[in-house]
Amino acid sequence: MSFSSDTKTELCQAPPGRLCCAQAEAYGVLLYCNKFDAQEVRVVTECGAFARRLPGLFQTAFQVAFDRMPEGEGKCIFSLHTPEKLQAISAVLGYDPGESVAHHINFGILEEEHCRTAFFRGAFLAGGSVTDPAKRYHLELATPHYSVSRELLTLLLEAGFTPKETTRKANYMAYFKQSGAIAHFLTAIGAPRAAETLRSAKAEKDLLGSINRKVNCDAANLDKTVEAAQEQIEAIQLLEAQGLLLSLPDKLKEAVDLRVAHPELTLAQLAELCDPPVSKSALNHRLRKLVELAGKART
Repeated sequence: MSFSSDTKTELCQAPPGRLCCAQAEAYGVLLYCNKFDAQEVRVVTECGAFARRLPGLFQTAFQVAFDRMPEGEGKCIFSLHTPEKLQAISAVLGYDPGESVAHHINFGILEEEHCRTAFFRGAFLAGGSVTDPAKRYHLELATPHYSVSRELLTLLLEAGFTPKETTRKANYMAYFKQSGAIAHFLTAIGAPRAAETLRSAKAEKDLLGSINRKVNCDAANLDKTVEAAQEQIEAIQLLEAQGLLLSLPDKLKEAVDLRVAHPELTLAQLAELCDPPVSKSALNHRLRKLVELAGKART
């Protein structure tokens, strides 16, 4: 299964709870499902756990049973079209479908924090998805209702979340891109294991990134060391060819001997081999002096 499906399965393990929360969760499902109007409710899902949860949720919330239930495997389609059942739902949610031009969130149903959380959970189960954190970080809630999407943003902001919004084809979406925000949201709606999986993936990515940066940095430093050593050895060879090594001061002669004997060592390692040991800066000064002398000898 996908990470998104696993997350929804985790959300469905806990019962809806008190009646108000069951109604709030079912309300989220309705506003974020495939179709919700005066003629029909249609919920389509590929998540088996959500499909098993739906009938009991709607029975608890509205005392209605679906007119159509899934048949066979694949996508699960639930629908309600009996006028009496649709009216029962409208009565609980407090609106008249005959007078409503567009859906709006009835904030009166979501006054309590636990009801808002249940509403977010229903919206995610019906119209949400979350990307595998091993690939990237993205969670979205998509609905065909413009006003609902804008009003959900208000609810999320009041709950301490900071989503962004966009549109895709005929859907309006609230979404999160930061791993921390996604983990916070998943924990809040009842999926702490999915949130922990996300945090672990983030930590692993950060560790691998840190290792890669260090390896790249070490490789770059090694390249610089090799280039510097090559330049120093070429300078020494030029001075030797022109018979200038014998006239060098003892400290420069020692630098010549060490560099020729140990072309693979870093400045710090060579400095420790001096007798007595010197600082990296001091040895670097001596080697630079050799390069300068070779440069003058060329002219």
